[in-house]
Amino acid sequence: QVACIVRPASRPNYPHRPMAPKEAEAKAAAQEEADDGSSDGGFGICYVREKVLKDLREQVKAGKEITREAVEKLTADEDIDPEETMVPVDMADLGDDIEDMDAFMQKLGAKGIAEAFIAAEERFKANKDKMPADEVPQPMTAKEWKELAEQAELEDMESEDLEDEEEEEELDDEDEEDGEAAEEPAAKKAKTS
Repeated sequence: QVACIVRPASRPNYPHRPMAPKEAEAKAAAQEEADDGSSDGGFGICYVREKVLKDLREQVKAGKEITREAVEKLTADEDIDPEETMVPVDMADLGDDIEDMDAFMQKLGAKGIAEAFIAAEERFKANKDKMPADEVPQPMTAKEWKELAEQAELEDMESEDLEDEEEEEELDDEDEEDGEAAEEPAAKKAKTS
């Protein structure tokens, strides 16, 4: 499981689910769309460990083997120094299955995943000028990142609770309407008898 905190640039401090890479053609099409300004301007900001990303970049550049463990450290939230720096990357041009690391690994392999995160960092740097200045994600400490993750989890749980309550109210209203409709014909039959 990937513990990647994603934040759309249009809603500061509101994380959402991260996304995973698509085929190379889809990436190219998404990049062209973003470059020509015809996209909706969406950004999928994900925070990763800066020193791990730097190490992976050097390993890829040197042609060294990339392991699954090395890639998983990018977003690992265990055994991390609270003062370690987390940096934003833009995962917007990727698919939606990054949370399933097994599928992600099977699709791209460890090196492909490392390259996807490196490209996401480059995309963030290239596109951050397109974001409103007051909403450009800034690096943060691992402690701040974890607090943001906890806040997002609470917000998601609250949102799900509200949705569940609304659904229950709708079902209760439908049940009451059905009950009233059933009583009405019985009352009409009683009058006609």
